[in-house]
Amino acid sequence: MRKLAVLTGGGDCPGLNAVIRAIAKSAQGYGIEVLGIRDGFRGAVEGDFVPLALKDVSGILPRGGTILGTTNRDNPFAYQTKLNGVNQAVDRSDNVIRNFKKQGIDALLAIGGDGSLNIALKFVHKGLKVIGIPKTIDNDLMATDQTFGFQTAVDTAQEALDRLHTTAESHHRVMVLEVMGRYAGWIALYAGVAGGADVILIPEIPYNLNRVALSIQKRAKQGKKFSIIVAAEGAKPLGGEMVVERLMEGRVDPIKLGGIGAKIGHDLEEHYGMETRVTVLGHLQRGGSPNAYDRVLSTRYGAAAVDAALEGEFGIMVALQGREIVRVPLQEAVNQIKLVPLNDPLLLAARTLGMELGD
Repeated sequence: MRKLAVLTGGGDCPGLNAVIRAIAKSAQGYGIEVLGIRDGFRGAVEGDFVPLALKDVSGILPRGGTILGTTNRDNPFAYQTKLNGVNQAVDRSDNVIRNFKKQGIDALLAIGGDGSLNIALKFVHKGLKVIGIPKTIDNDLMATDQTFGFQTAVDTAQEALDRLHTTAESHHRVMVLEVMGRYAGWIALYAGVAGGADVILIPEIPYNLNRVALSIQKRAKQGKKFSIIVAAEGAKPLGGEMVVERLMEGRVDPIKLGGIGAKIGHDLEEHYGMETRVTVLGHLQRGGSPNAYDRVLSTRYGAAAVDAALEGEFGIMVALQGREIVRVPLQEAVNQIKLVPLNDPLLLAARTLGMELGD
């Protein structure tokens, strides 16, 4: 094992630079060279590599984002290429294989969520040596208890709820906080419990607006003249669909979610006369410095990935199970999305505490 390549794919999140740093420092200890791939799989297709020596990763542990850049587009197996003046999806995965051979790269360490790791798995099937590292603020990857970036995103959402709590109480209003979570409601659930939300709405449990309104009215009768609602962006009303901001042509995922908070606020005012204000947290959840937990987890993942490469174990993802970092088949990580189970202990605790889940 002489040379490793690392890329960051998909949405950015706190902890990416901590993983890159851990990989570079661990590899250097074994005399292994590391190349960074710029802008995810685009750089792999175009041959856009940059050396990652110790001086290049010095001081990046607390930095948010990724020094390599990232993208949630540019799938090498459906690469947008202009042919005869028309953009077409072309399989350019062989370009990646050729570029790796040209650079003498022995293995790829792919940091990403389900989209990026699905692409990585396809390269495993093409004979490339790949190790996956689980990243997503949504915490929706299977085979790992936690992805890095999640805890920092929860901290950001919880702080927002704390701030909304004081203004809601002062003005006797209903406050709605929309957080990320397309199909899985982990951020909404954890932040909602940590921030003392009165209503938590997640994609896994379609909500009945009447139940939500009754819960708010019950609080008012008890002398609590305000309520806090946290809603995942993928939450949907009973019998309804997710709220889509717009369709996006030419994208792997052709929809952009957004607007569930506004819908909830509008419906509560329109049908129940409740003065409501809506805050969309959006990309604030992705940005900023990783917290201590994510710095440690990211560092452990990066070091564990290098160890796996040295031991010749590929087609796997490093994962957190309990307190241990283990290796799981990459296929297990991406075969489905990890949703919040209806018997999840924190979900049951939220019910016990009297938090309204909309059902």
